[in-house]
Amino acid sequence: MIKNAFYILITALSFTACENDIAEVNRLFSNKETQVETALGVEMLYSDSAIMDLRIVSPKLIRHLDKRNPFQEFPDGIEIEFYDDKGIEVTARMTANYAQRYDNESKFIVRDSVVWMSENGEKLETEELIWEEEKDRVHTNKFVIVRRGDEIIYGHGFESNKDFTEWTIRAIEGRIKADVAGDFKG
Repeated sequence: MIKNAFYILITALSFTACENDIAEVNRLFSNKETQVETALGVEMLYSDSAIMDLRIVSPKLIRHLDKRNPFQEFPDGIEIEFYDDKGIEVTARMTANYAQRYDNESKFIVRDSVVWMSENGEKLETEELIWEEEKDRVHTNKFVIVRRGDEIIYGHGFESNKDFTEWTIRAIEGRIKADVAGDFKG
């Protein structure tokens, strides 16, 4: 009986001691801290109709929860693997030292040492690449280098599908192999 009375007294005291002062809570957490979520060692899998579409790996993800413009930030780098239509084979890989994904626009912007590698060995290097997810298009207006076999192609501006199988470089220059039939006349 005394034991039960003791527990009741302790419980009653704990309920009276639990009072949150809103000003005290606001001092502990700034408004910006409550609008951000941080995750470490992130692996995200995207699928469509249970078929793997892409895999994202990053050491750090910061989700900015602004209601008007929510976005995800990958400040310590990102690696993205793109899969084929069956969700089995990796068709392209992209790495960068920094990335942002804008939720409302379904747009990824990757920056700083961006490398895009296709399954057939073509390699794109640039400082910024924009991937518009809904259109499955990748583009930039920045300087790019494309390496494929013995060819090195330079340009300002690039556009491609996400598999890097159909691409265009604007303002092109570089060393390109060409099959030439016929005679050259000067």
